[in-house]
Amino acid sequence: MTDQPADPSRAWWRTAIIDIAPGQIGVRGYPIEQLIGSISFPAMIWLLLRGELPSPAQAALLEAALVASVDHGPQAPSIAIARMSVTCGLPLNNAVASGVNSLGDVHGGAGQQCMEMYEAIAAACGERSLGEETDRGASLEEAVRDEVERASRRPNRLIPGFGHRFHPVDPRAVRLLAMVDQAARDGVVAGRFARIGRAVEAELERRKGRRIPMNIDGVTAVVFCELGFPPPLGRGLFVLSRAAGILAHAWEQSQQGERIKGPVPPEAGYTYTGVPRRDLPGQV
Repeated sequence: MTDQPADPSRAWWRTAIIDIAPGQIGVRGYPIEQLIGSISFPAMIWLLLRGELPSPAQAALLEAALVASVDHGPQAPSIAIARMSVTCGLPLNNAVASGVNSLGDVHGGAGQQCMEMYEAIAAACGERSLGEETDRGASLEEAVRDEVERASRRPNRLIPGFGHRFHPVDPRAVRLLAMVDQAARDGVVAGRFARIGRAVEAELERRKGRRIPMNIDGVTAVVFCELGFPPPLGRGLFVLSRAAGILAHAWEQSQQGERIKGPVPPEAGYTYTGVPRRDLPGQV
């Protein structure tokens, strides 16, 4: 499949991901028929993105993070937009795309932003092994303190990945962090970013005088960093996960038969903040 004629048009697109020819499909060199029924979907995602197959334990940890992020109720903007789209007559593919397109920096971006913060802390520690004293790099506590201070000076003053407007303690974070701890004990991951996440949590408690626990974005950031994914792919993986929930809600809404459903019931109305009623000169 790789011996192809020297044709300039064939060089227009270059990919190391997939190689196809009549009757043949290779994904990162593996025949697709060997992958079908042999690896999980999370393992296929890993193979596509990373070029090699994960270990079963790595694939299981990635799968757990993907499962955790699929849905957070019809009030979540990405879900609500998909459901409203269906009531306006859009088919499933358009409704799912509409929901996914709302996953931006504010709604959907916290995981990537948290990964960037964790990576900055890890870089500040340099060659210092977290929890050990060496001559190079800041201590974990120093690096966390500096990064949290830097984040707190941003306009929104929010620390991505910590605290939740609905959950006092995010049950998804508790479960996933326990799985990361077990993976670290088993030697699947180093546990470095789990320690960073907990150190950020401790620094926030020191600053605020109360616990601000890790949320789903903070813990999936731990998982993705531990597994070696760069921050932009962290957002991409979240989008893949949430797309499953968006699809489920779009399909459910399509079965309910409602038409042109807005974000709130019509009787809820809205608040008008413009000028009072006035007449156009010469029209009275």
